[in-house]
Amino acid sequence: MTPRATSEGLVDAAIALAGERPVRIADVGTGSGAVATALALALPNAKVVATDTCADAVLLARANVARLGVADRVDVLHSSLLESVAGPLDLVVANLPYLPEDEDGLHPDVADEPRGAVFAAGDGLGPYRELVEASRGRLAEDGALAIQLRRRIVTAQRDELDALADVLAVRVAA
Repeated sequence: MTPRATSEGLVDAAIALAGERPVRIADVGTGSGAVATALALALPNAKVVATDTCADAVLLARANVARLGVADRVDVLHSSLLESVAGPLDLVVANLPYLPEDEDGLHPDVADEPRGAVFAAGDGLGPYRELVEASRGRLAEDGALAIQLRRRIVTAQRDELDALADVLAVRVAA
C-alpha cells in the first residue's frame, strides 16, 4: 500500500490527541505499519499495538517496525480489529477498507492496492461500524478514536462514539 496524504493527517490527528503523556495506542488495519511506526517515532512515550487481518501485511509491518528501530514499542499482531488487544487504550487509529465492493472499477487511483485493504462488503462501512463497537470496550474513559474515512480524518472521544455510530449508520458521501 502507498501511504497517502490523508494517512499523514491521521498521524497528525493522533499526535495531537496523544499529546506528550504516556499513551497506549492501537493502529487497526496497519498494513505496512507506516502509521504505527510514525506514531512510535513521534511519540516517545507511546506503546503501540498494530493489528491486521492479512498475514503478509503483518510480516511487512514487523519488518518495517524493526528496520526503523521501534520494535521495543510497537507490537504487530495478526488480528481482526481489536480482538487481540487488551484495554484500556488511550487512542485507537484506523485506516480500514471503506469503499463498497461494487465500486471496484470506479476507483482507478487504488487499482494497484490490495483489494481487501480498500473494498468491503455492502456499503463498505461495515469495518468501521465494527471498530466503533469494539472501541467502546477498549478505550479508556478519556480515550479517543481517529479514523481515515473517504479522504477525511474523523475523531471521536469515547463519549462521542454514539454520534459517530449514527453517522456511519448512513452511507457517508464520497
